[in-house]
Amino acid sequence: MKKRFCCPECFDDHGLRNELFPTLGPHVGTCDFCGTIDTQLVKPTTLANYFELLVNAYKPSKNGKLLVEWMKDDWQLFSHPRMDIAHAKELLGEILDDGEIIRRNFVPSASYISKDLAQWDKLRNEMMYDYRWFFDTKLDLDRLTQLLGMLLATHLPKQWYRARICTEDHAFPIGHMGAPPKRRSSHGRANPAGIPYLYLGSLPDTAVAEIRPHTGEIACVANFNIPKINAVDLRNPRKLVSPFILSDASEVSQLRADLPFLERLGDELTRPVQPAGAAIDYIPSQYLCEFIKKKGWDGVVYRSSVSDGINLALFDPNKATGGTVELYNVSKVSVQVVANQI
Repeated sequence: MKKRFCCPECFDDHGLRNELFPTLGPHVGTCDFCGTIDTQLVKPTTLANYFELLVNAYKPSKNGKLLVEWMKDDWQLFSHPRMDIAHAKELLGEILDDGEIIRRNFVPSASYISKDLAQWDKLRNEMMYDYRWFFDTKLDLDRLTQLLGMLLATHLPKQWYRARICTEDHAFPIGHMGAPPKRRSSHGRANPAGIPYLYLGSLPDTAVAEIRPHTGEIACVANFNIPKINAVDLRNPRKLVSPFILSDASEVSQLRADLPFLERLGDELTRPVQPAGAAIDYIPSQYLCEFIKKKGWDGVVYRSSVSDGINLALFDPNKATGGTVELYNVSKVSVQVVANQI
């Protein structure tokens, strides 16, 4: 039988792609599993030790599901369009050199739980309604720092955009398109009042959508250049973390248990908030961003809930260099509604 080779794109995991594959003596060619051309190739069995650690995070159970299904759901592995369940099982079987294990059902190990998710829910309620500066509820801040360090933003655009509703018959000058002065800085999704951050979108449409314009209004959109920053990316933690950079099965299991906690943190920055309740509802996300800033990161990347593209809350506005300002006509505002269950 012809030897077959796999590539990083089969798995779409940054740990495998950037850290492990280059150390495994790969050659370049076309992948036999996903069809990617001019990519790093290794024999599947070369990856056995790394996947065995991952498999150890699960245990056999008739009431469970296939390993490849867990790997797709928990870690978003095998996410290449050609890697459906059947092809993923085929590749995993070759990696583990075991055609039986891929047909058995598994459940996650019950030995590892995340206390932080429950603690976060308790803390956010306390900081919103009981105390503002001194809390009884304690998070494991060392663990939080460690987890956030696994969510470093990569391949960010250098050019970002900020929008303001135009109130004059001409565009604002670029000097008026940055963050507001401290005394005029109100509370935002990421910043407490009096501590201005620069909120930016990756596309002009994203920046305009974030200011919630009305049809017929005119938006001033400025571009800002940010050559390089160290930011935490909370858009999709399951995609950003990599179990393959860990060296112990217990670490993999604990990371899996902590993933819902990281997803909850990402939700804090995209949670819909009514203007009337923003002063209270923004407190948890402000606390999170202040913690991230205190740990030395430059900003937070998060999903936009109103448009395509991504958002950036930049802690130090001076790290962005303003460019030009253009006017955009808001020709249509789309509204989507969902009926509540009664």
